[in-house]
Amino acid sequence: MLETGGLVAFPTDTVYGLGAHAFLPEAVEKIYRAKERPLTKAIPLLLGSAESLHRVAQDITPQAWDLAEKFWPGALTVVLYRQPVVPDVVTGGGPTVALRVPDHPFTLRLIRAAGGALAATSANLTGRPDPQTAPEVLNYLEGRVDLILDGGRCPGGIPSTVMDMTKAPPQILRPGAIPREALNQALSGLTP
Repeated sequence: MLETGGLVAFPTDTVYGLGAHAFLPEAVEKIYRAKERPLTKAIPLLLGSAESLHRVAQDITPQAWDLAEKFWPGALTVVLYRQPVVPDVVTGGGPTVALRVPDHPFTLRLIRAAGGALAATSANLTGRPDPQTAPEVLNYLEGRVDLILDGGRCPGGIPSTVMDMTKAPPQILRPGAIPREALNQALSGLTP
């Protein structure tokens, strides 16, 4: 389904995600339409492993690697400068890309089977609460997606924390499942 440009909703360690093949711009555009999301609001990439960072990001700081080592797989999204291979539609035309390795065995298998990266965001309509179950996804996106994979209730229920690693010092863009204190502790002593 993903390889042919379809949209798939699936469980993650945080909330249900809506994903498309990361390197098929037409498929990523479908996410925007399904969610009624503005084209200028970037869509994160879910990766199958931290080792995939070089494929989609550049100028990866030692701090970013340290956070990835400590919190991935997990509920931390890092923002880094993108590689040219990342389609403009994923980044909203901007120079950066948000990246995460989820801590959910099924999701990781799905990402790896789809080539190692999925463009994915919460499986809801823009501005609505994040779905924690497949029926909630169906309520939002019925007729807008090709497939909903029911993995039961998501264990986390709280979106990932988003950290901008292109700033010095790094900045939290969205509070989430990883508390500020844990990030500050991980970064202490690493900041120049």
